Formats: sequence, structure tokens, C-alpha cells
Amino acid sequence: MKNWLIGLLLLALASVWGCDAGNQVRVAVAGPFTGSNAAFGEMIKRGASLKAKEINDAGGINGMELFLDFENDTGKEKEAIAVATRISTNPRILAVVGHFNSACSLRGKTIYGRKGIVALSPGSTNVTVCEGSDWMFRNLYRDDFQAAFIAKYIKNKLTDLTSVAVFYDNDAYGKGLADAFLAEAEVLGLSIVAKESYDRDNTDFKAQLTSIKAKNPDIIFISGLYSQAGLIVKQARESGLTARFFGADGVDSPDFLEIAGEAAEGTLLTTPFTFGAGGDQALKVAEAFKTEYGVDPDTWAALSYDAVGMIAEAIEKTYKTENSIEDKRKAIRDYLADIDTPEEGYTGITGLTYFDINGDTVNKPAYVKIVKDGKFNTAEQQMLE
Repeated sequence: MKNWLIGLLLLALASVWGCDAGNQVRVAVAGPFTGSNAAFGEMIKRGASLKAKEINDAGGINGMELFLDFENDTGKEKEAIAVATRISTNPRILAVVGHFNSACSLRGKTIYGRKGIVALSPGSTNVTVCEGSDWMFRNLYRDDFQAAFIAKYIKNKLTDLTSVAVFYDNDAYGKGLADAFLAEAEVLGLSIVAKESYDRDNTDFKAQLTSIKAKNPDIIFISGLYSQAGLIVKQARESGLTARFFGADGVDSPDFLEIAGEAAEGTLLTTPFTFGAGGDQALKVAEAFKTEYGVDPDTWAALSYDAVGMIAEAIEKTYKTENSIEDKRKAIRDYLADIDTPEEGYTGITGLTYFDINGDTVNKPAYVKIVKDGKFNTAEQQMLE
């Protein structure tokens, strides 16, 4: 029999049998594993893999091995469309952990909804990611919450810094967060003296920084990702800008420290989670992570670890071998949608996760980090009330 005919026969059989070929269940993990955001992707992959290893070492999911399919969207919308199509049409994949970038989740949302497969994002914070879809969930806050938090923190905790410049990445994440920040800043009466944008592929920010410098802000809010933020901070210091920097959670990567070097010192940023605030179980996971990979885990590793745990729990509670792939996927969606109160919530290392009617997580806090002595540290001043 010709190889192509054998392949078609196997695909047809997989469609009938569903996901339990070889006593295995499959979950896709979609993220930026190469490209300018690869540092995020590496942490996502490691956090997800550690959780899968723990599950499999403990006997798997109802005796079946949990296998993770890693799909690289490179952090780009075009690739995200291809990845979402490939995942959703694979009859062996039950659910998706991903995407990381908001623009990628927004591109995948329609495809996942049309094909009926859950996507649980451990990183996408744009306000609209979960809206209008029964199949999208996330286990961290939205940008409207994060933006309001940053504005309030500047107003209430950094009282000696009275004028603010906003420098944002002109994509779904950066612009959405900047818009929400500006709206809250107006309510609070913060003085916004400059607003500049940049494109994701930029490496030279001198023109925008010259414009910002002329307005003499006390603090600059960077609404973007670590790869550009590191260059912005470095070039700002080289140009003589002395303003304080405050980054959003897209700056939360060890690579920011490497790119910015000494210029990163004193930078503040928000994050959905710190291991220092996660309790004993989080510290145990951090130790296991470092033993396995030789580096400390970050926020995105922790959120991905928990996302895999939530999907695994949903599969464990709902999986029926005799069901069609469509029914198996829908059962996972229904299970997650029913996690809508604190009593029913999933307790992971990043805290308690439960969802509202849109699939957004409820009441998860934000924390503030500061770069001190070349490392990220938990800021002395927090705003958890």
C-alpha cells in the first residue's frame, strides 16, 4: 500500500478513535518559541513540561499519559492563524494552553470557537481576548485591571513623581494597555506630558526618546515587551534621560535585564505573580524547576504550569473513551465554564483561579517588582488591597 494511502487511513482511524491512541491524551501548548519573544516561550514550555512530567510520574490522567504538542506561533499573527488551524483540525488534540501574545490569541479565538476547542491563555491580557467566545479562558488579569493598577500605584505610592510619559508598542497588547492607563490617569488627575508609540520590530528609539526628553517627565510608562523595553531603557540612559521607568508585565523577563544592562536599575514593573508571594507549594515548584532546567522560573512558567494543571483536571473529570472528539472537547469547555465561584476554583501555585461568564479570571491580584542590584526583587511597597 502506498505511504500516502496509509497516512490517510491512519488519519481516518484517528478521527474515529479520538485522542486515546496509544493510551495517551494530547494537549497543545501554543507560544512564541522562536523570534523576538522566545524568552517568554522558553519559560512557557518549561513550566508546562514540568507540570506534565509531575502528572505522568504520578500515573497520568486516569492512567493515560499526558502528551504536550508544542506549536510555535513566533509571536506573530500570521503564524498564530496557521497554528490555530493546525491544532483545531488535529483530531487527537483535546485542548490548548495558549497563546501568549494577545494578538495571537485574538487571531486564534475565531478558529478555536468555530472548531470547538478550548484555549486557556497563561499570558494574553488584552481586554477583548475572551469576549464573544465560549471557548477562550485565561488565568491572569486583564489589561484594564493592570493599567488602572499601575496608574493608582504611581499616584498613591510614587507621590514625588508627578508627570508621566507613555511609550507604547502599537499592537493589541501595548496599545490596549496604554489606552486603559491613559483613561485611568485622567480620572486620577495624573499629568500626562508625552505619548509616543513604536512598532514591534523597531530597534532604534532615539527619535521618540528625544521628544519625550523635551517634555521632562518624572516617570515613563513602557507599555510593551521586554525585547524593546530593554533597548528603550538603555538608549534613554545613553541620551541623558533620568526619568524613572515603570513597565507592564510584558517586561517581566530575565532577558530584559540582559538587554538593558545597568540601565535597568530601579525599573518598576507589574507582574501577575511572584514566587515569594506564592507560599510553600510555589517554592517547592520553583526548586523542582531549577533542578530540572538549571534556571529559576518566572511568572509565565508558573502561569503555564497552572494552566496545564487546570486542563488536566478538566480532562480527568470529564474524559470518556467512547465519546467523539467533539464531545470530549465540549466537556472540557463546560467543566471550565462551571468553575465560576471561589468554592469551585482551581488552587494552583499562582493562587485561586475561577472564571466569570466571559472566561476571564476573577480577583487575581497584581504585584510590583523592582530591579535592584541587577535582579528582579519584590518591591517593598505593594498595593494588594
